[in-house]
Amino acid sequence: MLLNTARCSTIVALLLAAVALPRTATAKIALPAILSDHAVLQRQTPIHIWGWADPNETITAHFHQQSVTAHANAAGEWTLWLMPEPAGGPYTLTIEGSSTVTRSDLLVGDVWFASGQSNMAMPLKGFSPQMFIKNSDQEIVAANLPQVRLLQVDHKSSETPLNEITSTWTTCTPQTAANFSAVAYFFGRQISAHEHVPIGLIDATWGGTPIESWISLEGIANDSSLMPLFASRARFAKDQNRIAAIQTAEKKQDAEALAAHRPKPAHPWHPDPASWQPAGLFNGMIAPTTPYSIKGVLWYQGESNSAPDRAALYAKLFPQLIADWRHQWQQGDFPFLFVQISSFNAPTDDWGVIRDAQRRTLSVANTAMAVSIDVGNPNNIHPADKQTVADRLALAAESTVYGEPGEYSGPLYRQTTRDGNCLRVWFDHAKGLNSKGSALSGFEVAGEDRHFISANAVIDNDSVSVSSPSVTEPRYVRYAWPNATQANLYNSTGLPASTFTSE
Repeated sequence: MLLNTARCSTIVALLLAAVALPRTATAKIALPAILSDHAVLQRQTPIHIWGWADPNETITAHFHQQSVTAHANAAGEWTLWLMPEPAGGPYTLTIEGSSTVTRSDLLVGDVWFASGQSNMAMPLKGFSPQMFIKNSDQEIVAANLPQVRLLQVDHKSSETPLNEITSTWTTCTPQTAANFSAVAYFFGRQISAHEHVPIGLIDATWGGTPIESWISLEGIANDSSLMPLFASRARFAKDQNRIAAIQTAEKKQDAEALAAHRPKPAHPWHPDPASWQPAGLFNGMIAPTTPYSIKGVLWYQGESNSAPDRAALYAKLFPQLIADWRHQWQQGDFPFLFVQISSFNAPTDDWGVIRDAQRRTLSVANTAMAVSIDVGNPNNIHPADKQTVADRLALAAESTVYGEPGEYSGPLYRQTTRDGNCLRVWFDHAKGLNSKGSALSGFEVAGEDRHFISANAVIDNDSVSVSSPSVTEPRYVRYAWPNATQANLYNSTGLPASTFTSE
């Protein structure tokens, strides 16, 4: 059927009008979710702003007294850098191009990135009546901190690195803090009070996850000695069909209990398989945040790597995670503060191996460690006293990051010397060694056979003399090695000594 001339003319006119439409009718400028209202931008460092627009579009950012122009590439991606700003705000960020995007109530201060497994993830309100935070109700009521902002990254595992998260910044109120990492919150509260600057806290955590899930594939591939982790992954994968069958049976038991009006039976915990995928959590939760400038990292993890077939590799995995994250953020050797895992009765695991691996990681530049063995709970993997843990992280930050005077570490093993049939152990951060009025405990010695037995230990100024009548030729010494330990060596500031072995 032929179209008449008038109809053809009308169609041509409509097509020409469509071609001439302004660019505002096409794609709009977009910012990543992490650049939302209420965000904290890192002070005293170039501020990275990025997003998406039409291909080759010109973008202008206005912030405080700055205006910077950039151009989108052929894929519509654009990026620009603002000059460093001192702490301050609130400010507004406006992005102009074919459309306009505005972000309001932005502060400039310090951004701390908190990550790890459940002891870092544990929220201010606790996990349950049995897994609670000390003084939780009072702490939540007091959590009105306008200068502290919170960003909780949603759980996400991915095969490939993502470029976006789904969550946005919030102000710190009792409602938002209740669901946020208690350790990160207490840390941020203390730093904000001491440094008098806005604090942004990013909570990117997932309980029950191993460290290899948080390292990029690039980071794993950079060290061939990390290949045994894939053997662990193979064993994990092989068990999944069996575990799926167990979970089906457990659901049936739950349904039967419900129908009979009985409490549900207790079942063993089963991790989400996606959360144990090497690099999976890096791809889904870390990669999208790495363009965002930060002050440093807070890390609390290690329990899920404590099985005997996995623990020995932690001494390589943990330094590699730090190196990988610093490479991915491209901000140099930013501060990396971490919590040494606590004291817990885990009969089949090797918590001493993990704690010692974490201590040895202090050889990595610009790191500091908070020891937590004295505030652990032998019968609960989630100890309630997260205030002390955060306080020790904050002490480390105030001294090593902010330059405030004062001791921030408990006694750290330096070396062992032979003194007849005794071993003398020397420590750093050792001023005023003491055992809090009790007999000193927690030391073991071994001969060449490496068979460790409990030892007598005596404080001698800034060292400890260790011996046992059963070991006439002592060669090695270790401290606070059992999973659940009553070791009690402190320095004059009341900070506990770390697990160590001289092997």
